[in-house]
Amino acid sequence: MADFFDNKISERLGGINFGKSTVIYKFELIKRAKAAARKEHPEMELIDMGVGEPDWPADSTVVKTLAEEAGKPENRWYADNGIPEFQEAAAEYLHRVYGISGLIPSEHIVHGIGSKPVLAMLPLCFINPGDILLTTVPGYPVAATYAKYIGGDVYNLPLLQSNEFLPDLDSIPQSILKKARLIYLNYPNNPTGAVASGEFFNKVVEFALANNIVVINDAAYGALTYDGYKPLSFLSSPGAMDVGVEVHSLSKAFNMTGWRIGFVCGNSKAVKAFATVKDNTDSGQFRAIQKAGIQALRHTEITRKTVEKYSRRFDLLVDALNAVGFDARKPKGTFYCYVKAPAGTEDGNSFSTAAEFSEFLIRKSLISTVPWDDAGKYIRFSVTFEADSLRKEKEVINEMKERMTKLRFRF
Repeated sequence: MADFFDNKISERLGGINFGKSTVIYKFELIKRAKAAARKEHPEMELIDMGVGEPDWPADSTVVKTLAEEAGKPENRWYADNGIPEFQEAAAEYLHRVYGISGLIPSEHIVHGIGSKPVLAMLPLCFINPGDILLTTVPGYPVAATYAKYIGGDVYNLPLLQSNEFLPDLDSIPQSILKKARLIYLNYPNNPTGAVASGEFFNKVVEFALANNIVVINDAAYGALTYDGYKPLSFLSSPGAMDVGVEVHSLSKAFNMTGWRIGFVCGNSKAVKAFATVKDNTDSGQFRAIQKAGIQALRHTEITRKTVEKYSRRFDLLVDALNAVGFDARKPKGTFYCYVKAPAGTEDGNSFSTAAEFSEFLIRKSLISTVPWDDAGKYIRFSVTFEADSLRKEKEVINEMKERMTKLRFRF
């Protein structure tokens, strides 16, 4: 018997074929591999190096602010496009951390319920059917997904180690540039850990002006930088405010992933377009959460403490990975280490994809990573694994190293 909804689902979701795909997405494969490995090796503890969110909770002062504000009657109202105090705190934060001056909070900044919804809404502001979104791969797919939903096309820009994991803007065909209306960038970059230089951002501005293309820089990991590399905003480049916006999140820098608070900043007309779409999509984040966000933005020592921890863990992780044969380098940003996957093992296993290696590593050693095959065979290790002390961090990394040493990789 036919289901009532068989011919009701939109074509953007697959239409009549919705729910019938036999493709298993990689995070589901990882989940299944974890379950199978735990069953096969009940004596072994899972080492999860694939987690994409902080292992610490939000700072106690931020939690306290939420608790104090949550019950206040004046915070019960819809927030719509945000409260002025949050916009002002965001502007102050951008000035203090990134050196951006001259922002008018009410014109250049609007909050979002986390950066993910912001990235979903931005294509609605600029993409018409047939227009092209330029996007980097591997990477976060939300903007590309929504561009396709509304009838746009997507052109992938591979991030290659030979180009320091920056997109080669000069390689884009003229036929694509003629239809391109939007470019999505993400620096510091997930999953590669790469950062962008001021020279690169300057080139992006020139590229945008020459080709009439709006720029989105997803700066969710913007404040997580190491070893002397200072946080750098796309908006710091001359002319950037004329051509684009930047999306910021409190999730990574302030350990507030589940709180769902971030903001978009940049060109006033672009921000107003986003605010128009947002006003027809949600009613704003709870005012008490915005006020807790203000507390976080005003206390960048929270981020400093987090950066110190991740930097320390990276030093341990990179040494361990190199000891078992990987060519690992400490990234300048994010909390990810991105390395080429092995070709196989000395006892005869071969891996044609990073996904095959990732599944093998889970099943044989209960070490979970995230594979990427978009631009070469790479594996992403995260330093957000559970460990409540330096001693425990060393134990986790040493155990991971010991397990992988037994596998005898072939590169």
